[in-house]
Amino acid sequence: MSQVKEAAIKIINNLPDQATWDDIMYQFYVKKKIELSLKIAEEGKVYSHEEVKKRILNK
Repeated sequence: MSQVKEAAIKIINNLPDQATWDDIMYQFYVKKKIELSLKIAEEGKVYSHEEVKKRILNK
């Protein structure tokens, strides 16, 4: 079984019995965004807090 399918099954199994389609889709969305963010961070494509402050204040 693929890792994605296993993760989806785990998410669904951890939801309450009265979960809606919206609840399921939201959990999938959050999982995808977290995995993407972790990948970006691992690749070093992030800004420090100080860099972000400079960018905001210079606009």
